[in-house]
Amino acid sequence: MESMKGKLAYFTPGEWGLWLGSVGCILTAFFLFDGRDGLTLVASLVGVTSLIFNAKGNPFGQFLMVIFSLLYGMISWGFAYYGEMITYLGMTAPMALFALIAWLRHPFRGNRAEVAVNRISRREVGFMILLSLLVTLLFWWILAFFGTANLLPSTISVTTSFLAVYLTFRRSPWFALAYGANDLVLILLWSMAALEEPRYLSVIVCFAAFLVNDLYGFFAWRRMEKRQRGV
Repeated sequence: MESMKGKLAYFTPGEWGLWLGSVGCILTAFFLFDGRDGLTLVASLVGVTSLIFNAKGNPFGQFLMVIFSLLYGMISWGFAYYGEMITYLGMTAPMALFALIAWLRHPFRGNRAEVAVNRISRREVGFMILLSLLVTLLFWWILAFFGTANLLPSTISVTTSFLAVYLTFRRSPWFALAYGANDLVLILLWSMAALEEPRYLSVIVCFAAFLVNDLYGFFAWRRMEKRQRGV
């Protein structure tokens, strides 16, 4: 019993409320607007669960992100969002795996359930921006070649996704805001898809929940950074 209480206490009441509220919104949207695409529901639940673990700096969140990326890539393929499919299967999933390894290799004071927060230099920020521009140009050409639906927002999604996975790998608190920016782009993309297929409204709700969780994740990491540095 004490062991179970200890596990439940790992998340604060506010974090439990955030996760349960997110799950409730996703389930409600699924049964209202979809009700038949179980893959979308599973992906959404896996994704939102990964975010609450990421907010704690727990490597398990990155493990779940690998699974979510594979599922989301399959969903994107179904609507010809090849940019999303290529991004998540070819970039986000592998980078989440690398991030998982990096987080496991850099625990805070030996605590495998909490990664040590890292700061990146201005020089590295410049390198990251340059690299993201190169990735954006490359993917613009690839996505145009494959006739990707809604090319411009799909390309912007690649840029924000790359920034997010890079910062995640480097253990920077800013990864959560980059994912938040990506959430906004994805809400736009799937809003366009929902105009043709209303069942994708459930995906919009999913990424709206992701946005709230990513914003919380940023502030949680800033608190964690201050605590780790003894500020």
